[in-house]
Amino acid sequence: MNWSAALPTFFITLREGVEAALVVGIVFACLQQAQKQVLNRWVYFGVLSGILASFGFGLLLHLGLQGLQTSSQLYAPVFQELFKVGLGVVAIAMLSWMLIWMTRQARFLKAEIQGSVKSALGEDNRAASAIFSLVFIAVFREGLETALFIVAKFQEGLTPVLGAIGGLSIAILIGMLLFKWSIRINLSQFFQVMGVFLLVIVSGLVISALRHVDAAAIAFSQINPEFAGICVQGNTSCILGPQIWDFSAILPDRQFPGILLKTLFGYTQKLYLVQALGYFLFWITVGSLYFRSLSQPTQLKPAAKLN
Repeated sequence: MNWSAALPTFFITLREGVEAALVVGIVFACLQQAQKQVLNRWVYFGVLSGILASFGFGLLLHLGLQGLQTSSQLYAPVFQELFKVGLGVVAIAMLSWMLIWMTRQARFLKAEIQGSVKSALGEDNRAASAIFSLVFIAVFREGLETALFIVAKFQEGLTPVLGAIGGLSIAILIGMLLFKWSIRINLSQFFQVMGVFLLVIVSGLVISALRHVDAAAIAFSQINPEFAGICVQGNTSCILGPQIWDFSAILPDRQFPGILLKTLFGYTQKLYLVQALGYFLFWITVGSLYFRSLSQPTQLKPAAKLN
């Protein structure tokens, strides 16, 4: 089993899971302070429903991709590659946006959640549904990003899923350390380090998405020879421009350690000009926005201890 395929999903699920655990822990603490522990079960329902909804969404995407792969329609190969491109673009956009947004909004996180819980408790008959909705949205949002990433990586087998389970388990443990046992953890430093890992992983999706754009163009030109001109003559790629390197002989991306670099950092044994430009453009835009957001002060402190 190729365990390297589990690493990207482990890191992403760990970070997203800790974010969700912070929200859930603060909600539990607010209910305890308000002596409304009777609503705790709605928090658990929200967590469980959010996880199941994320899993269901990811399963639907996976089945849709499988349907395209087994389809006998003429343009099925083109649609399959475009479907992968769409998933990759959405995953890149969502993970990048949530990374920057969470970094900037972290200092307001506790106050916002406490305000939402206080407002929910003031609704009397609708308090349970309001608490459930608050937790469900928080968990589903983080789970949705993870599901998109897992499917966008287009990896077969259960290894990426096992990585996600491992990351979620560690995230739950961190949540318990913070809120159940009041263990002090430098959350600001944790999110900064994990944020850099996330940027590196997502930047690899840029290279993969462009590779699938090229594969779609190749498939389309093969089905329609009259459009063969869209591919640049003399290149091993179609629309990715000239090849920058070919390390297939010395560092293949299907053998260790190349496969580890591929799954974690987006390494490819054959890199083309457009892929390199897309990679650097991602770091110039998203990377600079993220590192700029780190200069803002944060207040990622756990709430009161839960009993």
